[in-house]
This record gives sequence, C-alpha cells and structure tokens, in this order.
Amino acid sequence: MPSSAHPFHRTKQLMDINTINWQLLLLFVVALPLSIAAASIVLTGLVFLWIARTNFRDPTEIAPTFFWPLSLYAIWTLITVIFSVDPMTSLVESKEVLLFLVIPIVFQLARGERAATVATLVLTVGAVTATIGIVQFGILEYDNLGQRPSGSMGHYMTYSGLLMLMINVAFARILFDTRERTWAVIVLPALVVALALTLTRSAWIGSVIGVGILLVLKNVRLLAVAPAAFLLLIFLAPTQIQTRIYSVVDLENATNRDRLAMVTVGAGMIRDYPVTGVGPEMIQVLYEDYRPPDAVNALNQHLHNVPLQIAAERGLPALVLWLWFVGAVVVDLAKRVRHKSTQGVAAAGLAAVASMVAAGMFEYNFGDSDFLMLLLVLITLPAAAAATENSDVTTLQAPQ
Repeated sequence: MPSSAHPFHRTKQLMDINTINWQLLLLFVVALPLSIAAASIVLTGLVFLWIARTNFRDPTEIAPTFFWPLSLYAIWTLITVIFSVDPMTSLVESKEVLLFLVIPIVFQLARGERAATVATLVLTVGAVTATIGIVQFGILEYDNLGQRPSGSMGHYMTYSGLLMLMINVAFARILFDTRERTWAVIVLPALVVALALTLTRSAWIGSVIGVGILLVLKNVRLLAVAPAAFLLLIFLAPTQIQTRIYSVVDLENATNRDRLAMVTVGAGMIRDYPVTGVGPEMIQVLYEDYRPPDAVNALNQHLHNVPLQIAAERGLPALVLWLWFVGAVVVDLAKRVRHKSTQGVAAAGLAAVASMVAAGMFEYNFGDSDFLMLLLVLITLPAAAAATENSDVTTLQAPQ
C-alpha cells in the first residue's frame, strides 16, 4: 500500500472511532437519570477511549479552563486521604474525582451542533423519568415524607436534583432557543410537577433561583411576574406540598433544627482540622464527637451543606479550590451567554450552577454522583458548542 494512503486511512479510522465514542456519550446521557450502574459502566469505557486517543500536548484543547481548578481540587482530595482518620476508606470513597473526566469527554465529543443534541436528549430522558415519578405519586402512593417519588433513582434527593437541572435546561431553551422550543414547552410541565411531588425543599429553592437567573438573563422585567406565578402554584398545590413550603421558614421544624446542629458539627471539625479536614467520608465516623445536645439525629452521613462539607471533610484549601472552580465556570458561561450560537446552552449552564449552589446550602449535592455527572455535562456543553466539528477530529488525533 502506498505510504500516501496511510494518513487517509488513519483519519478515517479515527473518525469511525469518534462516531462510536459519540454514540457512547449519548448512551451515557440516557443512562444518567435512569441507572447509575449503567452510566458508570459507559463512562468507564469513555474514559479509557479518551485517554488512549487524546493528544495531551495542548491543554487548551483538552478541556475548558474551569477544568483545571477542579483538577487541583481532585489532587488536593487525594492529599487529604493521607491525613484522614481512616485513609483506606477515604481512598475508596475518593473515586468520585474520576467523574470530573466527564468535562474533557463532553468537551471533545459534543462539539458544535452536537451540544444541542445532547441537551435535547437530556430533556427527552427527563420526560421519561418525570412520568415515572408522577405515576409513583398518583398510583403507587409515594405521597408522603416517608415514601416520596424517586423515579428510577435510589433516593428522592438525587431524583429531585436531576429534575432541578432538567428544568433549567427546558426553561433556558424556551427563553433562548426558538428552534428547539416546542419540545421543551411540552416537557417542562411534567418536570415541574414531578419535582413538586418529591417534597424536596432544597431542590425547590434551587429551581426558583435557577429560573430567576434565566429570567434576569432574558429580561429583568420578567421577574415582576415571578411572585404572582409562585403564589398561584402554592394556591393550586396539594396540601402535602403547601405544608412543605411553609416548613421552609419554620424554625421549630425538626429537619431545620438538625441542619443548624450540623453547622456546629462542621465548624468544630474545621476548627480541629483546618488544613486537610477529617478526610473523605469521615464526617459520619466523627459526627458523634462533635454532635451538640440539641441535635435531632444521632448520626448524619454528611452535613447537608456543600461548602461546610468540603471544608470539614477536605480542609479550607479544598473549599478555596472549589470556589475557584465555581467562579471559573460562571465567568466562562457568562462570556458564552452573550453569543447567539451558545446562548441557550450557556444560560442553562449558568442556571444549573446557580441551582446547585442554592440547593447546596441545604444538601450535599456536589457529592451525589448522578447529580454531579449531569451538572458537569451541562456546564461543559457551551464550550463544546463553541468549538467546531473539525477541531474535534484534530484534537483526537494521536501524536505524530
């Protein structure tokens, strides 16, 4: 075979593999709200293929800039394992940092128009999982705090967090993407109803904040209709939902009192372990040592607050790195929301970050694998959309 044919066949082979990778990415997105096991298996395959084929010589072609502070956060997490009160357990639980590779994978595989395809797929799967939750509530009697709709997820908190992110995608598409608006309009009511039925206050607050950000980005005057819409929803809501809404500001509520106790626990751990924290997954091990007398629960697995959890578990340097990551994401998305080609996905990404931070004041959602993976997908899509299809092939070529 003539040597001149080699580059052509090599490029064709790379493009065929890229097609397989793209199909795997779509399968990963489908699996995210349906099965964590399936999503993890597909992601593992994507990671191996990405490592084998990526040219690491140019960092700007590997991932968006906000990936690097997150990488430092991952490195610091592994350092804290060494100083953990139980290093082996912390090491096993620190495998979550591998999920951060979702960012470079999505960045390289969802280039150009593919980013919009991924967003559409998120909404489609969202329609399915929302329907499951509504059926659970209406037919299977998942209608109380002891048994709430959880879709196909193992826990209602994970389910509500995913619905929260999907609501941001749907609302952003309605406001900013006229080409793909119809499907979002159809799906949004099911997502909102399913989220309401989970009775999960943190996700409700996160959704309100996310939608508020989207309204401001579109036209700040749209915020004027938000209070009326909110009051109407409360008036039409079932009694269970109304009671949960009122409980948000009830300081006598047992859950609220226990969250205040968790602040005391976290503050004590930070005071005693300010640099490296107590170690990943060690909050529950030492919880009783710091538990105040007025705490409701004898034990909690985590502190229901993202910044507090990170600082107590991994030290104040980890919190600084996490804040740097969040700030870098916001800066990146704020730039991309100004451009028509990336406005819709960038607005959805900004709303997703705002929702994560708001809900994260009452729940450790950044430590939820299912939630985290979808969040990383959504914040990376704008950078991928801004790239060209051709740069995708160039980036993935092996070193010469």
